[in-house]
Amino acid sequence: MDFSSALPIFVITLREGVEAALVVGIVLAYLKKVGQSRLNPWVYAGVGVGIAFSALVGFFLSQMIASLGTANQKYAPVIEPLLEGVFSVLAIAMLSWMLIWMTRQAKSIKTQVEGAVTAALKYEARAGWAILGLILVAVLREGFETVLFVVAKFQQGLISSLGALMGLAVAAGIGVVLFKWGVRINLRQFFMVMGILLLLIVAGLVVTALGHFDTAIASLAHLDRKSESLCFFYERFVKNPSCILGSKVWDLTRVLPDDRFPGIFLNALFGYTQRLFMVQAVAYIGFWATIGTIYLWSLNIQRGRSGKRGIKN
Repeated sequence: MDFSSALPIFVITLREGVEAALVVGIVLAYLKKVGQSRLNPWVYAGVGVGIAFSALVGFFLSQMIASLGTANQKYAPVIEPLLEGVFSVLAIAMLSWMLIWMTRQAKSIKTQVEGAVTAALKYEARAGWAILGLILVAVLREGFETVLFVVAKFQQGLISSLGALMGLAVAAGIGVVLFKWGVRINLRQFFMVMGILLLLIVAGLVVTALGHFDTAIASLAHLDRKSESLCFFYERFVKNPSCILGSKVWDLTRVLPDDRFPGIFLNALFGYTQRLFMVQAVAYIGFWATIGTIYLWSLNIQRGRSGKRGIKN
């Protein structure tokens, strides 16, 4: 059984889980501070409902994809990689946006969450429902990102579930260590390291997504002669055929195959492919030049502000 495919899901679930755990911990601490610990069960209920609903969304998406794939057997070789490509693009967009947004909002998250709890407590009799809704949204936001990534890689099943459960368990453990035992952890350093790792994973997903689109269009061209013109690179690069990805940048099939260790590990975690084409290489560099630059710039701004606060203190 190949457990390497569980690694990227573990990393993403761990990071998103810690973000959710921070919100939960801040809410619990603030409720204790204002003497409203009686509402703690509503917080735990929000966590449980959020996780269950995220899993339900993942199940329905996987069932929808399976139904679409079997609806037309003739075009099944086209539909499956096409859907993988589409969900990969959605996962790339969502994870990239949330990564940058969280980095920029990190300095004010405690103030925002405490303000939301204060507003919820004004509902008095319905305060519990308001707290549950607050936690539910926080957990769903993080859970939906993980679900999109899992669906994008078509990794439903025991392995993906194991990776997700391990990520949740470690994230919950970090939450307990922080808010229950009062152990100090350098969260800024943690999120910085996890952010870089997540960027590597998402950048690899860019390469993988393009590979899925290439496979889908090549399959369509093979099934339907009217679509042969879509593979405009076939005539230009006969020796290194790809449908829409251009010429080969490398072919490491004999040196580092992606179906054996360590290639299979690099493929699962960072999207490594034994055959890389020009369009994939350009897109990979473009991702780092845009999303990577914006993220690192956000980190530098946050570090600078933290330094200024340290000098003032």
